[in-house]
Amino acid sequence: MTVSPLTSSSVAQRDAENDETFSAAVAAVTSAFGDTTRRQIYLVARDGEGVTAGEIAKQFGLHSNVARHHLDKLAAGGYLEVSLDHPLSGAGRPSKRYRRSTRATTLEIPPRPDELMISLLVRALSLLDPAVAEKMAQEVGEEYGRMLADQMSPGDSQRSSRTAMLAVADALTAHGFAAHAEERSASMSIIRDHCPFGEVVSEHPVLCAVDRGMVQGLMAGLCGDGVPVQLRSRAQGDESCESSAAS
Repeated sequence: MTVSPLTSSSVAQRDAENDETFSAAVAAVTSAFGDTTRRQIYLVARDGEGVTAGEIAKQFGLHSNVARHHLDKLAAGGYLEVSLDHPLSGAGRPSKRYRRSTRATTLEIPPRPDELMISLLVRALSLLDPAVAEKMAQEVGEEYGRMLADQMSPGDSQRSSRTAMLAVADALTAHGFAAHAEERSASMSIIRDHCPFGEVVSEHPVLCAVDRGMVQGLMAGLCGDGVPVQLRSRAQGDESCESSAAS
C-alpha cells in the first residue's frame, strides 16, 4: 500500500512536533533536576512534611540563599508548593515551607495540550471580534500567571525584575515552552525554543495572547505591578519568540 504525499507530509510534521515536544520535556526536567544537590533536596522535601530554606541549608551545609534558590527553582517548575508558616508566638516574619506538589506526583512534564481542545478553543475565539478574543486570551493567561506566582511565592512580591524573569523562564519551561533567560544590555529576555500550541499558533496568532498574559501575570505576582514587559512572537511576524523587561 502506497502512502500519499499529503499523508507522508502530515506524518513528518507530526514526528517533528513530537520531537520538539520531547525536547521541551527534557529541557523542563533538566532545568529543575540538572543539579545533583537540587535532586537530593527534592527527595527530602518530597518525602517529609515539607522543609524550609533554613532546614535545607543546615542539612546540606549550604548558605540559606543557595538553599532558597534550589527550592524556588523546584517551585517554579511546579514540583514543590509553597506555603507560609507563621510563628506560634505571632511575632516575627513567617517562613516559607516547601512541600511536594499535589499537581505533580511524579516527575512528569505537562503533556502538550490536546489537539481537540486547541481546535475547540480556536473555534470559540474565531467567533469573537479579534480584539475581544485577544483581550480575553490575555486575561486568562494573566490570571493563570498570577496564580502560579502566588503558588511559587506566597506573601512575597518583592523580587527584582531580573530574579523574577529567571523564575518566569523556569515556569514557562515547565509548561512546555522550553524557555531560558538571557541578559542583554539593560534588560533580561526570555527566549522560547518551543511552543506547546504547535503549528496551530501560526494560523491563529491570537493564542500568543495567552503566553503574553502568563508572563505579565507572573511578573506582576513575583515583583509587583508596573514592570514593563515587551513581547515578541514569530507567529506575529517577529524574528523570535521572547519577552523582555527592564532590569
